[in-house]
Amino acid sequence: MIIPALVWLILFALPVAIQIFYYLYFFRRLAFYKPPVKAATQEYPVTIIVCARDEAHNLVKNLPGILVQEYRTTHEVIVVNDNSKDDSKFLLDEFRKSFKELNHLHLTQEAKLIPGKKFPLSMGIKTAKYEVVLLTDADCVPASEFWLQKMQDGFHNGIDIVLGYGAYYKRPGLLNKIIRFETFHSALQYLSYALAGAPYMGVGRNLSYKKDLFFRNKGFSAINNIPSGDDDLFINMVAKKDNTGIVIDKDAHTMSEPETKWNSWLSQKYRHYTTAKYYKPKHKFLLGLYSLTHLGVYVMLVPAIIFYSWWIPLCILALKFLVQGFMWHRSMKKLNEADLWPMFILFDIWMFIYYLLFVPALWRKPAKTWN
Repeated sequence: MIIPALVWLILFALPVAIQIFYYLYFFRRLAFYKPPVKAATQEYPVTIIVCARDEAHNLVKNLPGILVQEYRTTHEVIVVNDNSKDDSKFLLDEFRKSFKELNHLHLTQEAKLIPGKKFPLSMGIKTAKYEVVLLTDADCVPASEFWLQKMQDGFHNGIDIVLGYGAYYKRPGLLNKIIRFETFHSALQYLSYALAGAPYMGVGRNLSYKKDLFFRNKGFSAINNIPSGDDDLFINMVAKKDNTGIVIDKDAHTMSEPETKWNSWLSQKYRHYTTAKYYKPKHKFLLGLYSLTHLGVYVMLVPAIIFYSWWIPLCILALKFLVQGFMWHRSMKKLNEADLWPMFILFDIWMFIYYLLFVPALWRKPAKTWN
């Protein structure tokens, strides 16, 4: 059976239209985001929690940036030293001599049947003195001394969860740009969805919520059998449209060293994607439709050009790039990733390859370790 030329055009135009819808309905919210104006500023007592296993090399570099935060209100820093075999304990003992707000919790036994980071993180939250907890990783450092202040400022009007941005350092090379773009693209989605009233994940590199929310939902008990997911799956369970806020101020970012080898980065991304199958159905639908229509644009572009007037599909594609490029430019500026924008068409093509690479991860069994 010969497929009419108009059908090929429709099969191409439909995913383009859906993609444009995502940009105009969801992603414009981050592109045009302005923090709410608060009638009064209140600083809450905060507990910063860092879980670390054999990360003395990272703690010596990054912990000082957490300990020297400018914050007038009471706060503490808890480092959960999870069965480390390196010199983490002695290093933390030395830090404690200079920084009285530092407390360290040393775990010496593995939690049976609770793989991953959830048990040490749960112990840190249980030990925390204060209602607001702010989470980051041992390989992260705040982008400024105002990180703590900016992140806690997101709690207002019934907000129980504040989503932040965990960026990567700018380094030479193509892999660095791809890692930073993928991080931006992920944030574009979870921050925009939160602003649209459909929050679905956060990143443990920069995430804050209230202890009461954690214990009301019985912590990680529903996902203890899954090694990862202490950030995205937990937020997927407890986040609602009226209890989740975002903070994207550049001073509120955290910074991490990106992977330098392709294999290491690919393994990391595969591990992260194995948790997506556990998201709520509505979130899987929204994320899946976005990914599938992105694939559909490039799959249908060639037959649309061949079997229909070539200039019409190209004009439709140009419209998509116009909308997309505008939204990405504004969003990248807000997340301090504007240097990536000149390559935005190449990154869009890369996302086609990216989805093909990582779709198999949805059917893989999650890894059993978190570090």
